Amino acid sequence: MTEVSSLTGRLLVATPALADPNFDRAVVLLLDHDDEGSLGVVLNRPTPVTVGDILAPWAALAGEPGVVFQGGPVSLDAALGIAVIPGDEGPLGWRRVFGAIGLVDLETPPELLGPAIGALRIFAGYAGWGPGQLETELRDGAWYVVESEPGDVSSPNPETLWRQVLRRQRGELAMVATYPDDPSLN
Repeated sequence: MTEVSSLTGRLLVATPALADPNFDRAVVLLLDHDDEGSLGVVLNRPTPVTVGDILAPWAALAGEPGVVFQGGPVSLDAALGIAVIPGDEGPLGWRRVFGAIGLVDLETPPELLGPAIGALRIFAGYAGWGPGQLETELRDGAWYVVESEPGDVSSPNPETLWRQVLRRQRGELAMVATYPDDPSLN
């Protein structure tokens, strides 16, 4: 198989042309991307379920809005914890994915990680692509690939993240942030 340039740590921002309702105006943080496929979480799909409702010990560490996020359409019954931990060394129970962002082992007692965590989000499910599938979607124009910022994971206003991420881009891509929710109403 051909070598795939890793997009781990980057954001996939759904283009207005993306027809899949699972990803309408989605902002996906890629946690893994290689020639075996890709895995990420949708950062801007908060649910009404609080972290305390399903993972009470972690509720105090979860950032605002303090709810579980729908990480994607795959394995909605599984939880993923993503935490921002500044510095060179992370605590036991946290595995760096890129930069200051890493995965939390939710079986670890929260008090072991609590003092180190800068931000924590809990996701139900994830977004996944098989080998070459994401590359095909990129060629078809379904996604913009942009740099992530640590604050994207813990945005206090996740519903506006799609526009925020696009607005901070340069050139024509920033203009896409003004794209209407329903262009037929123009």
